Formats: sequence, C-alpha cells, structure tokens
Amino acid sequence: MTLSPIPGLRLTGLASCAGCAAKMGIGTLHDVLAPLKGIFDENANENLLVGLDGADDAAVYLVAPGVAVIQTLDFFPPVVDDAYTYGAIAAANAMSDVYAMGGEVKLALNITAWPEDLDPAILGEVLRGGAAKVAEAGGVIAGGHTIFDVEPKYGLSVTGIIDPAHIMQKSGALPGDVLLLTKRIGTGVLLTAQKESREGCETGYNAAIQSMLQLNRRGSELAREHGAHAMTDITGYALMGHSSEVAIRSGVRLVIDAASVPLLPDAQRFAAEGATTGGGGRNKAQLADRVQITGDLDPALVEMLFDPQTSGPLFIAVPADRAEALRSAIEREMGGCWAIGHAEAGEPMVVVR
Repeated sequence: MTLSPIPGLRLTGLASCAGCAAKMGIGTLHDVLAPLKGIFDENANENLLVGLDGADDAAVYLVAPGVAVIQTLDFFPPVVDDAYTYGAIAAANAMSDVYAMGGEVKLALNITAWPEDLDPAILGEVLRGGAAKVAEAGGVIAGGHTIFDVEPKYGLSVTGIIDPAHIMQKSGALPGDVLLLTKRIGTGVLLTAQKESREGCETGYNAAIQSMLQLNRRGSELAREHGAHAMTDITGYALMGHSSEVAIRSGVRLVIDAASVPLLPDAQRFAAEGATTGGGGRNKAQLADRVQITGDLDPALVEMLFDPQTSGPLFIAVPADRAEALRSAIEREMGGCWAIGHAEAGEPMVVVR
C-alpha cells in the first residue's frame, strides 16, 4: 500500500513512544487518578456500573432498564504521514474501547488540536478519515471541539450502548479459560522503524497500517456470542500491561506461550535492531511486579511483549470448550485469531514461557 504524504504533516509525536503517543505509564496513571476516588462515591450511584473503581476500558452507565451507555475517549498525534489514514486509525483506536466492553458504537465527537500554521485542508482530510471509520462502525459523528496547539492531535469521544447483563470486563477470566488474540502485534516497533527510515521496513509498516485500520467490531460480537468470560483491547500498555490487568482484576494467573504470540512482519527483527519505543521501556519497568518472564527467550521477542500498540487486538478469555469455535469464527471474519495461553489458579500475574 502506498500512502500519500502531505507537506507539513509528519510523525511529530513519536520520538519517545511510536504508536502510543507517549501514553502515561500504568503506575503513574494509577497515582494520578487516586485522588478522584475520594471525590466520587461510586457505590452511592447505583447507575454507574463501571467507573474509576473498575479500571476498565470505558465507563458504563445505566440509563434505562436493559440499556446502558458506554463512554470513552482517546486521541494522539499523527502515527502516519497520510492525513486521511491518520484520522481513520485514530477513530478505530478510540472506538475499540467500546468493543472491548462488548458494546455497539452509536455516537462520536471529534477531539482536535491543530497548529495555526498548518493548512486547515489537511485537518479536513483527518476528519474525513475519522468520519469514514465511524460510518463503517455504524455510528455517526455529531460535532466536536477544536483548539490551536503546536502539535496536531486527533481522536474521538465515543458513546456506545450495551445490555447491562452482557457487559464484557477484565474481571471475568476463570481458571481453565483459553486466551485468544485477534490481531498480530508490533505496531509500535514498526512505526518507529518507519520514522527512522530503516531499510526494508515498508512491508511491516504497511501491514501495521492495515491492522490498525481494522475495527474490532466483529471480534467483539463473536466473543459475546460464544460466551467469553473477559475481554480487553491491547493498546498503549502492550500485551503484558493489559493482560496483567485481566489477571489482577480476575484473580487468576495468566500463562502465555511467547512462541504463540502473533507478530506483524519484521517487527521482531526491527526490535532486535533497536527500533524500540520509550513507551515499551516504561511498560517493562512499571510491570516488573506483574509479569514473570521464564525460560531463555529472545530479548527481541520480549520487547514485543511490552511494545505499545495503536488500535491493537482484542484479548479474550473464553471457556476451553468454546475456544476453538470462537477462534475459528474470528479467523474467518477478521483474517486471524490465535490461542496464546490459558488462565489457571494462582497468584494474579502474567507468566510468560
């Protein structure tokens, strides 16, 4: 796939963490949010079904019997040079949290920061890309907010709906569950390789773009249909960060087979060459007490496990007797799905071997 670079729109926000726009570390974010829990007594509002106490992918609020809204937002600087593609990727990434909760996207609002000296026509292409992806999801964009900033940023505030009896959360995994991943990982490394103009990165970079553009909509629907116990999406905190949240919230040990984790083309090679991200380093440092790496694993493969993802895969815990049916169904409709491990009783953490 050939993208058309637009003058003035470059990979401006990726020097420290390609693919996740220098997302705040998981430990730091926990500390920053802690004071908010003293302001809002979530237990006093029975309609707030998922909030700060849940540490989940989105908030869920009951609005009527059998109907709850899902609310989330996400935005970041450009991860590709093509304005339309950047907008579409940012939109897919923002909507993924609704799918991680098992919901349907209904409404979105644009969130935009734009330099005064950058052609507004480029912004038009960013917004057009985002709108096209929201339309693909069956939703609608109904407005938004734009400010001037020294660096372009774009994303969405997204509203979805769900039957409160069928909310998917990180807390439902049970011993014996099989762990599925619905896309290959490695976007952070491959975006860094492209930014650094590393030789031979085009194949992996184009594969990363196609992966980031793919909605998690159908994977989410199939997971619900097949009785999945828990689900999240893999984004800035990488496979290790988000899977460890499932382990801790569910009170189970997750065992992941490193050799079974699907990687985007050439991602491991570029990780070995040093095309890693600042975000990956932060993930590794802050997840040391949640993740145990065993065996003699290739250091570049270990880097991939902590690599921040943009619009990444769904991570699903499903009963063993339904796992192959779900894996096959997602593979048919999304092009791939991989069993990468299992849940078992034990200390809540992730063990990689």
